[in-house]
Amino acid sequence: MMINPILVAALVVAGSASFLSSLMIVATERWHGFHSLDHDMSAAQKFHTRPVPRVGGISFFIGMLAASVYFFLREEIDIALVNVKLLLAVLPAFLIGFIEDVTKKVSIATRLLATFASPLIASWLLGAILPRMDVWIIDVLLKVAPIALVITAFASAGIANSINIIDGFNGLAGFTAIMILGSMGALAWRLDDVFMMQLAMTSVGIALGFLVFNFPTGRIFMGDSGAYFLGFWIAEIAVLLIVRHPSLTAWQLLAICAYPVIEVIYSIYRKKFIRKMSPGLPDRLHFHMLVYRRFVSRIVPSSEMRPWLRNAMTTATLMAVNAPFAFLALYYGDTKRAAIACIVAQAFLYMAIYARLVRGHWCLNPIIGLGLLPENKTKSI
Repeated sequence: MMINPILVAALVVAGSASFLSSLMIVATERWHGFHSLDHDMSAAQKFHTRPVPRVGGISFFIGMLAASVYFFLREEIDIALVNVKLLLAVLPAFLIGFIEDVTKKVSIATRLLATFASPLIASWLLGAILPRMDVWIIDVLLKVAPIALVITAFASAGIANSINIIDGFNGLAGFTAIMILGSMGALAWRLDDVFMMQLAMTSVGIALGFLVFNFPTGRIFMGDSGAYFLGFWIAEIAVLLIVRHPSLTAWQLLAICAYPVIEVIYSIYRKKFIRKMSPGLPDRLHFHMLVYRRFVSRIVPSSEMRPWLRNAMTTATLMAVNAPFAFLALYYGDTKRAAIACIVAQAFLYMAIYARLVRGHWCLNPIIGLGLLPENKTKSI
């Protein structure tokens, strides 16, 4: 299949609009900084050294809106309408995330409800409802429409929150989203689905435009609004691919998204069952934080001239670990067995590295690898 010039142009339009929006936010931060800057640098999950605007989600919304206008002008009405409907659907999650970004006062429950509401709206507007997940008992349940809606909303909200959880270092969430969306776009290309490839690659464009200012120096953060936006877009593209291609196994898409999914599942497990705390409360034991403190900080010297260097190197390290698995899932995960093998391999590598970072030695034991440490040791990390 030849590369569509309209697709390339849409990616450029979306990326340029996102870039210009990010530029405006950074250039005018002294005017809106009282509300938009992330001043709290002492929180458990914060690793930046100066206040930074955390409203980069605005750039994503404007970038996708610009791409929609471009598609309309080129009379690509179908893709333009889907973009607009997705923009309408993402509004609850995006707006609640934006309010949290500027007030820091939105409850966890409210944010969760918003991330559930957005995929429900997408289900109504686009028929984006999971028809199957290639798990027998779940597939039986998916035949019941209300249950299918709930499962779709739950899975989509999980993806949105997983992107938010890994949004801790310059470029990490952005590059992870590009890795996933680019893989989905390549998968659509292999399936001769130009429509879905356009949808995926346009969203790659908005992330690229934002990353110019986010990586490596961290001049702007995507915030909750941006993380929910990209997470929602990833989830909806995955659902639509499954809807449009009966031969596609859902496990392949899960394998492509494995890194943030593994992180969010383990984070809930660690906080709820190991540390006996609310899963919604932040701590300093996320995988990317341990990589920063136990690995990157020891090999990259501290620099007053480049205080962002360790932060950016953490992202580079994590992408070097996770990107090969997305590649394997894309090219070799087209059967259920191969996709599950890819997920299991990534989960075991995650556990092994996590155990190494926490305990100081390699361990493939799934119990120890999941961080089952005595309470006093866990608190001291």
